[in-house]
Amino acid sequence: MRHAVGQHCATFDKSHMPMRRIFWTALALFQVTPALSQDLSEPLSNVLPRSAAEQARVASILQAPAQFDRLQPFETLPAGAATVRYRADRTVFRHPSETIGAQALDFTLGQAMFEKLWVSSPSSTKASDGLGPLFNARSCRACHLGNSRGHAPDGPEDDAQSMVLRLIRPDGSGDPVYGGQFQDFSTSGVAAEGRVRVDWLDAPVSLSGGENVMLRQPSLSVTNLAYGPLDPETGLSARVAQQMIGLGLLEAIPTADILALADPDDRDGDGISGRARRVTLLGTEDKQLGRFGYKAAMPTVRAQSAAAAHGDIGLSSPIFPAAAGECSLAQTACQEAPHGDGDVREHEVDDTGLDLITLYSRNIGVPERRTPEDPAVLNGKRVFHQIGCAACHQPNFVTHRLQDQPAQSFQLIWPYTDMLLHDMGPGLADAGPLGAEWRTPPLWGIGLTAQAVGHSQFLHDGRARSLTEAILWHGGEGQAARDSFAAQPAPDRADLIRFLESL
Repeated sequence: MRHAVGQHCATFDKSHMPMRRIFWTALALFQVTPALSQDLSEPLSNVLPRSAAEQARVASILQAPAQFDRLQPFETLPAGAATVRYRADRTVFRHPSETIGAQALDFTLGQAMFEKLWVSSPSSTKASDGLGPLFNARSCRACHLGNSRGHAPDGPEDDAQSMVLRLIRPDGSGDPVYGGQFQDFSTSGVAAEGRVRVDWLDAPVSLSGGENVMLRQPSLSVTNLAYGPLDPETGLSARVAQQMIGLGLLEAIPTADILALADPDDRDGDGISGRARRVTLLGTEDKQLGRFGYKAAMPTVRAQSAAAAHGDIGLSSPIFPAAAGECSLAQTACQEAPHGDGDVREHEVDDTGLDLITLYSRNIGVPERRTPEDPAVLNGKRVFHQIGCAACHQPNFVTHRLQDQPAQSFQLIWPYTDMLLHDMGPGLADAGPLGAEWRTPPLWGIGLTAQAVGHSQFLHDGRARSLTEAILWHGGEGQAARDSFAAQPAPDRADLIRFLESL
């Protein structure tokens, strides 16, 4: 593996060897607009300009047509030189990028922060107090087991900790009392908001060749409400934790390269109209491209990490400074409960802690591909392109050249996402103003989900129990590709799934 990575560097880049109310007000400032690159700042400040020769070289690589009879150059290394060796065990998503270098110690410290169990205040363990008072989990790891995907509960006794419930009104705001995220745990002296219930509605779908697939759709409800009824306009939308690999590389994709793929008015008439989400974080004036989260609400790994710490664990940070976490003003016991801000540190997660979590999250390695030269996999790749999947799941990019950040600098990567929002049809729509629009999820590592975490649940709420089910839920801009998949001969459908599992 190291030899292959070294070859990749030598060939492509010789220079790099081996407060609830405040929170939801901030989210309400985010916009979905046709964005021009000159309107948006880059998420990273250490970008070095590409030379004319480098620009031409990148264009020739990215514009090369897909090949289906053989592998394309470096296609087995989805994260470029940062790709890690495949491990056939449950640690497959728990290793640092191959290019981590001198930051290996900080990666380990960041992993410790990521896995830390937070406790309520006051506590003798000052570095770990500040949990809640309302929360969904006590650590980042509790939701992102194995740095992989969360799961939806299969029944009333199943633990839903890696799934949270968004509360969304038509204007995008949260519930007036319960806020934007439903909290089913709390510290002593504060009532948890209630319990989440998921019931499943099944519907059969027929495919060519007589194959039948049973799709399931969640019916969401909340019970044992501690603070009165929800607002009549509040809708419910489930979110399972997302896969953590390769985030720093996605952050390093040039904004202009993503915006070049956007076609919000579908001017080319292909039925695909990806839109860029332009976001402004609370406390700043910079407008940036939304890259992270199911609705592309966060522009950077640091912001996404701070938002998750605030919303899921109830931790304040320099980005989300509310000490009461997700408590609303109506929840007085929560507002008045002890918290971890104070003399020892200004925020429960200070700048140093947030830096470590960010570094860790940026550098979780993407494993090398398995059996990519299998004829069935190559045929599946052909089907993937032929039926239009690549129109949204853009195969490859080249990251920025970054000063003092070699782990993500100038790498040819294969994430299979365009980072844009797409209308996925009424079957996947939620109650917010973005409705059926969802960011195209990266596909790298998708075939290793069961190995990493013991289940194969996909889509934003975990409704799909297989990749086939996930494809069959595509509507809106994905409807044509979904229908073509359903109409393919059974062997070609199977090969497409093999291709996805090889990524």
